[in-house]
Amino acid sequence: MLKGLGGLGDMAKMMKAATDMQAKVAELQEELAKRVVIGESGAGLVRARATAKGVLTGLEIDPSIFNPDEKEVVEDLILAAIKDAQAKAAEVSREEMGKLTEAMGLPRDMKLPL
Repeated sequence: MLKGLGGLGDMAKMMKAATDMQAKVAELQEELAKRVVIGESGAGLVRARATAKGVLTGLEIDPSIFNPDEKEVVEDLILAAIKDAQAKAAEVSREEMGKLTEAMGLPRDMKLPL
């Protein structure tokens, strides 16, 4: 394509690779925004639903835990479920990004902007 122009041919390859990587990262971001993870606490009494990007989208609470005397316990269970969902979302995101970077010949733990 750019023969005879020294390193410009390599530069064109690098630019193409960067553009391809940018497209793959954007595609992965869209996929993570649609993927759902579930965090739980209290043996499933409280469940938090989030996207793999960590955005909370729903909360399910078993009515059996609604005891006015245990308000703090319920609050703690809700927070624990949300934190669990966010941790799972972060793990899914890390795993998928690792697969992407590895497929592109980069180190699996290389940090790309997401």
